[in-house]
Amino acid sequence: MEEILKIFIGLIFIAIAVAVIASNVRIVPQAKSYVIERLGAYHQTWQVGLHFKIPLIDKIARKVSLKEKVIDFPPQPVITKDNVTMEIDTVIYFQITDPKLYAYGVESPMDAIENLTATTLRNIIGDLELDESLTSRETINSKIRVVLDEATDPWGIKINRVEVKNITPPGDIQRAMEKQMRAERERREAIIRAEGEKKSAVLTAEGNKQATILEAEAKKQATILEAEAQKQAAICAAEGEAQAIKMVQQATADGIKMLVEAQPNQEVIALKSLDSFVKAADGQATKIIIPSEIASIAGLASSVKELTKQD
Repeated sequence: MEEILKIFIGLIFIAIAVAVIASNVRIVPQAKSYVIERLGAYHQTWQVGLHFKIPLIDKIARKVSLKEKVIDFPPQPVITKDNVTMEIDTVIYFQITDPKLYAYGVESPMDAIENLTATTLRNIIGDLELDESLTSRETINSKIRVVLDEATDPWGIKINRVEVKNITPPGDIQRAMEKQMRAERERREAIIRAEGEKKSAVLTAEGNKQATILEAEAKKQATILEAEAQKQAAICAAEGEAQAIKMVQQATADGIKMLVEAQPNQEVIALKSLDSFVKAADGQATKIIIPSEIASIAGLASSVKELTKQD
């Protein structure tokens, strides 16, 4: 009985030991860090992996995420250089780089960052006028980031980026800005419309110019073609007339050649001449001069005719 009791007590002790060991074994996941305190003082920082803490001596003081975080702060009232009150809200992107400094550097790090952002924003906007504040977002972002990054470095925090989310001026200024923007849009619209009309007029004038040029070119070509046709017609007529004259001359030359080849006597030549003068007499001439040879031949012909009648 005593042996069974000893075995039972031993099993209980073993179970308790296993439970204690299991409860003090920790696995740190990716992008996490554990800040460990021993007897109330900082001991070490656990990174990713398997770790064991001593029961009742070691304690996990803080579990820190190493991922980049985003904080959207509520709008903060600020006053510009020209005494215009407006509200600006910002977004902060930060990352914890030193878990020990983050755990022991400052109480409530997020509240500290928010207050530091508000005061830095007021200082920066206080040096700018309203128009500059509305158009200098990049400048404001970079200045806030530099100041915050330097101030939070002892807290183990790295400020990666600062963005001005909204800038809200007073209502009357918003209405005035809307009127100004509307007038600017109308002015740009008028300019664009005028530019369009100008381009349209230029294109129309250019089209008319091209049409006039083409019409003049067509008339020029028509005139050239007509002149060329008249020239060709005159050339053809002249060539025809020349050909006719040539044919007449050729016929005359052929007749003379045949007459020469026939070897006519003087009387035949005189008769041919007389025949030509007869044809000439049929014209409009009022006087004809007859050579003496032809006159004698004519007398001879009359004598022959009289003799014939007597017979």
